[in-house]
Amino acid sequence: MHINQYLNTYGDYLKRRFGQRVQKLSLSGNFTCPNRDGTLGRGGCTFCNISSFSGEGKESLSISEQLAQAPEKRSKIFLAYFQAYTSTYAELQLLKRMYSEALEYPNIVGICVGTRPDCVSDEVLDLLERYQDEGKEVWLELGLQSAIDETLDLINRHHHFSQYADTVNRARSRGIKVCAHLIIGLPGEELIHNLTTLQMVIDEGVDALKLHQLHIVKGSAMAAMYRRGEISVLELDEYAEIAARLIQYTPPEIMYERIGASVQDASLIAPMWSTQRWPCIDKIGEILAEKGGQGTAIGRPYIYDGISRG
Repeated sequence: MHINQYLNTYGDYLKRRFGQRVQKLSLSGNFTCPNRDGTLGRGGCTFCNISSFSGEGKESLSISEQLAQAPEKRSKIFLAYFQAYTSTYAELQLLKRMYSEALEYPNIVGICVGTRPDCVSDEVLDLLERYQDEGKEVWLELGLQSAIDETLDLINRHHHFSQYADTVNRARSRGIKVCAHLIIGLPGEELIHNLTTLQMVIDEGVDALKLHQLHIVKGSAMAAMYRRGEISVLELDEYAEIAARLIQYTPPEIMYERIGASVQDASLIAPMWSTQRWPCIDKIGEILAEKGGQGTAIGRPYIYDGISRG
């Protein structure tokens, strides 16, 4: 059983586009976040400890030095992935210098920029559009996590879905491809909330999706809540059932970059099944094989009517 039989994968898209395997190389521009530096808040989102999602120790290295020190990969061409923190949150000239340095490096065929939905100016989008016009593969990755405004408030995001929708519309009007990041298992959310988020994202237009389970990591506000028994995490079977259902309601033309995430370091508190990648993927694949793959759900899901779109 191969998961690619049941969903439209980003990896397969890149192989068609370039005729060979393409991998991402994660980069740090030593960015911060408006939810940490006091512009919007301090302390960040309640789930956040960025060291669990990207390697530490890169902050003192230039972009070229980071690329030169990247471990041996299985592909010969790469995408530069600005992953850590909010990778559009800096002066335009600084962003241009770092993005261009990455794109000028040998064997880099494109750029992926991860950021918050409320930190993408028209000037940044114009810059990304120029790279795309030059033939580069360009992706804007937006960490939405949930379309439910009450949830966004609860996890201290300091933005609402309307800001995500605005950024998506401005990006896609320029032809820039958008990937939305969604978390399954956020406090207070169930399947209906996840389906609502999915449908709202689809309605705005999206090119790819990343799903992953809620991680409780050291250094996050949620870690203290978890220790006090105020929040819980999903078991593997629970997560797989929800993820599979979302995939079934996803139109076939939308790509999946990720359907689960793993944490490989000691920062992880829960769920411990997240230390391994393949059991999650295999479980979702089993469900899709039995019940139908991407796009097989009929009609639109029931939408949670308690939602606020303010």
